[in-house]
Amino acid sequence: MPASTTVPSDRVESDPNNPSLMDTSGPASQSQAVILSNLDSNQVSWFKRWSLAILAISVASISVPLSFLQPAKISIDPHDYGARTKHVLSTSPLIDGHNDLPHLIRIELYGKMYDGSLNLNDKLLGHTDVQRMRKGQMGGQFWSVFVECETVVGIDDPTWVVRDTLEQIDITRRFIEEYPSVFQYCDNPQCARTAFKAGRIASMIGIEGGHQVGNSLGAIRQMYDLGARYITTTHNCDNAFATAASTVAAGGEDKGLTSFGHEYVKEMNRLGMMIDLSHVSHQTMRDVLSVTRSPIIFSHSGAYSVQKHLRHAPDDVLRGIKRNGGIIMAVFVNRFLNMKHPEEATIHDVVDHIMHIVAVAGWEHVGVGSDFSGTPSTPIGLEDVSKYPDLVALLMERGATDEQIRLFAGENLLRVWAAIEKRGIEIQAEGTKPNEAVWEERIKGWATGFANSPFMFRSTREQRKDIKRTAHNFNVNGDGVHKPE
Repeated sequence: MPASTTVPSDRVESDPNNPSLMDTSGPASQSQAVILSNLDSNQVSWFKRWSLAILAISVASISVPLSFLQPAKISIDPHDYGARTKHVLSTSPLIDGHNDLPHLIRIELYGKMYDGSLNLNDKLLGHTDVQRMRKGQMGGQFWSVFVECETVVGIDDPTWVVRDTLEQIDITRRFIEEYPSVFQYCDNPQCARTAFKAGRIASMIGIEGGHQVGNSLGAIRQMYDLGARYITTTHNCDNAFATAASTVAAGGEDKGLTSFGHEYVKEMNRLGMMIDLSHVSHQTMRDVLSVTRSPIIFSHSGAYSVQKHLRHAPDDVLRGIKRNGGIIMAVFVNRFLNMKHPEEATIHDVVDHIMHIVAVAGWEHVGVGSDFSGTPSTPIGLEDVSKYPDLVALLMERGATDEQIRLFAGENLLRVWAAIEKRGIEIQAEGTKPNEAVWEERIKGWATGFANSPFMFRSTREQRKDIKRTAHNFNVNGDGVHKPE
């Protein structure tokens, strides 16, 4: 065997998989010669001829198995809307922004679900059960925690509405937990994606009226801690925050957002909680858009230009949603879709609203918000939760691409939700403390203390010395006679 042979580097094929063929001599300024030890000229010639072939075979042997790990590209006839719909909804979550099923569990069953009276796997009356949700290829649902506005009390009179809201949250959390193979409770958008990938229906909580927090920012914080992730700023009544659409429809003045409502917006932004503008007046919509630091949502509304119902957003608001980065989720309520003949409302009316929103705001700002299990009547063709694929197919027939459908179905909502969360984190990082503002009307009836309250400050004692106060019962004997102070 001849001694080591020195060969110019340009005659040798560099193979990164064979260290013996790589130049490890140092920087490029050094000699470019490569030493081939113990190789005669025939061996060098053979290696030169076959090294590239060996390398190609090695690469192929690795890449072929890896190709099976790539998602298969499915060829679907673009006019086969059913097949396209099935494919899109199996790979992107369809998330509805508003369903009132927890309300029905409360009013029909008094919140009871462990005695065998409720089985969501059964085919139920109404709009919602597991069988039909699966048929509708649902990937997620915001469950509405709804309590009616009190009509017999003033805006700050005592009611049981906060208690009832807490019970609704409890009911929602419990029925989600009762079906762990079907539902997964989520309080953040990443969880919703994870649930969908696991084959479960992501389940979130939204509160359908600002009156349900007792006109209190402190109560909002507690509701957030319990899992609520949006608040519909008003329902069908005004509250301390804003004017409702129903007030304007009844001939009342549209005062928009109140001064305390500005504090509400600030605190919702700080929490990273979604502000829902369904049910509010048009001026309230505009006012909130003008002051919020975060995107907003409409959980179940439509386009005012399509149907002149005050529950819908006018075009200037739709343009504001686009600038704001928010989303409006199309509602399925008959009387909002066809005011003159609600019984004639159809799936095509819903599509008309969606396409108008798209024309003004774009596909990035539209979603689905049915109001199933809340509305007493539904459009022809959208009778229950099994019908979402029909809606998607009809949108495709109107020209929507698969990517646009993914945005509409759930990607928009998840993006907006994530943006709101992020802004909340940024605001808190600025050192912003929880908002301590109190509605002035409440202060008028604020507790003044007891006759012998151990006030902390002399100024308080002087200020309240002439106010008549009720003595606390710890100063009362068993016979009802006050003890000496």
